[in-house]
Amino acid sequence: MKITIVYDNNAQEGLKCGWGFACLIQTGTNNILFDTGWDGHLLLENMEKLSIDPQNIDTLVLSHQHWDHIGGVTTFLNINPNVDVFVPSGFSPRLKKEITSRINKKLYGVSSPREICNWVYSTGELEKKGTGIKEQSLILECESGNYVLTGCAHPGLLLILEAASSFGKITGIIGGLHDSQEYGSFKDMQLIGAGHCTSHKDVIRKMYPDKFQKIFAGYKIEL
Repeated sequence: MKITIVYDNNAQEGLKCGWGFACLIQTGTNNILFDTGWDGHLLLENMEKLSIDPQNIDTLVLSHQHWDHIGGVTTFLNINPNVDVFVPSGFSPRLKKEITSRINKKLYGVSSPREICNWVYSTGELEKKGTGIKEQSLILECESGNYVLTGCAHPGLLLILEAASSFGKITGIIGGLHDSQEYGSFKDMQLIGAGHCTSHKDVIRKMYPDKFQKIFAGYKIEL
């Protein structure tokens, strides 16, 4: 399984950075776009430079309803409406209706853990008490183990990893790790791919120097 970071706060030379997150998951049978960043034009520009054809994407998964993750939705769907879309059930009815009107396939509201496609699963809609932010993360079943893919991790690592662990032991995590200070959660992992909104990168790097990986637009990994 191959992961390519398309949109992030940081970018390799030749790509543009922007506040937000998006990545492409290639399973061999499906091409999944996870989040769309803030700016759809920047998203498509980076896709072109990374030789990613948006028309080849068959599934769109949105982690949560913050604009730095869904801002590029309309621009992307204008190019490719032939996708199934998976959003947390708590998405606003207005936004669900807007997305549904722009796609030729189906929109799914995700409340509990479920399969997205072969080898890719959702944790279901999770929420840290008192935040009001409903977010889903993905679990990727790879040859090297199970990996968690997060948008921002607003529900907190403990809650996310508890849900993800129902699919098996977690080998690594990739994505935004917003305000994640539950550092002990990383101790049994082989990869900590920290990007976007991760606010304690230096602490995590010092604690787990052999596991830490800063991610950025253009970063690619095969799992």
